[in-house]
Amino acid sequence: MRALGLDGFSKGWVAVLLDGDLREIRFCRDIAGALSIGFDRAAIDIPIGMTDDGERTCDLLARERLRPHSSRVFTGARRWLWTEFSDPDQANRDAFQRGQKRVSRQLWHLGSKIMESDAFVRANRSHDIREAHPELVFLRLNDCKPLPSKKSEAGIRLRRLLLKRGGIRAIDRWLTNERFGTGAKCDDVLDACAVAIAARDAAGCFPEGIAPRDAYGLPMQIWS
Repeated sequence: MRALGLDGFSKGWVAVLLDGDLREIRFCRDIAGALSIGFDRAAIDIPIGMTDDGERTCDLLARERLRPHSSRVFTGARRWLWTEFSDPDQANRDAFQRGQKRVSRQLWHLGSKIMESDAFVRANRSHDIREAHPELVFLRLNDCKPLPSKKSEAGIRLRRLLLKRGGIRAIDRWLTNERFGTGAKCDDVLDACAVAIAARDAAGCFPEGIAPRDAYGLPMQIWS
């Protein structure tokens, strides 16, 4: 099983490959390059499948699972936000007129990555590419005990330990030698590793069973 995990960052994508005893990390400029690595299953920390109003059952279930840290799951991704608007304030005024929730600044700035991923997945439906959330993976690896923020020293230290236990023993080197000069942050690398584990293990998903589909037939299901 060649399992690939992707997480976006300001200059591109972090791609982590797990294949038996092989562990590789790459920093790619675009998602096509990241997914050009041969894989059996890929997991991406980005919404796959979106509704017109931004409401998805998988987000609500994931937020519930992560309590008391529900805010670690961003909600409200809608294609029209980024296809019709270039300014978040204008997009939010339109959302209000439609009777929908506003988009957060954090989610708005993920728009280019969301749309890049959406275009690739829609054009490459034969590939097994799934949505995953790193915090759900880390929660599972930590025996379902809530973790400190991934921005804190304690949170980074615990996530590194959990990844080593999960077989990614090169994480310390990846966070230093490999990462420097790429523009990726520590948590970008940690998150790519976590979703690679989700791709490899596919331990569970929200919701369980058959995934709901969006208007383009893409699944709206988050793997952990």
